[in-house]
Amino acid sequence: MPVSPPSPTPVSDATLLRGERPLYPMSICWSPLPPLTWLCPVIGHMGIAYADGRVCDFAGPYFVNDSGHMAFGKPTRHLPLRAPAGEWDEAVGKANDAYRKRTHNICCDNCHSHVARALNEMGYGGRRDWNMVKLALWMFVRGRFGSVGDVVKTFLPFAVILFILLLVVF
Repeated sequence: MPVSPPSPTPVSDATLLRGERPLYPMSICWSPLPPLTWLCPVIGHMGIAYADGRVCDFAGPYFVNDSGHMAFGKPTRHLPLRAPAGEWDEAVGKANDAYRKRTHNICCDNCHSHVARALNEMGYGGRRDWNMVKLALWMFVRGRFGSVGDVVKTFLPFAVILFILLLVVF
């Protein structure tokens, strides 16, 4: 059953300052995926938001979560992108519909593949070759952290594990 994209609603800075649910209009969002992120901080869970800021993520077999809440918690990184809102929402909706019919495979058909499908649907950046590796690296290099706490949440477990390993080895 096709899902029609929501109509865009403006998001003001005042909404975010009041502590309401953060919105990430037309953004790729990322959150840590314990314990994988603890071992390799480039690995995490990814979603894509409609123009109104509601995040969608491929959260498991035949399930695309479009409630606005990601499966592994609030995004710690986001990457705002620009595209016509109608075209963006249509592509996200098509990716959601396609992934509601797919099983989840952590290694090769996962949340990153879902986001890549949406970007490929719209030909984002004049490209149709988005994939999970390109998206993971792009987010790692260009993704914006929401706060200092988000940086800590992402990198502290890795740093602790690395420190313990160094103590054991040396």
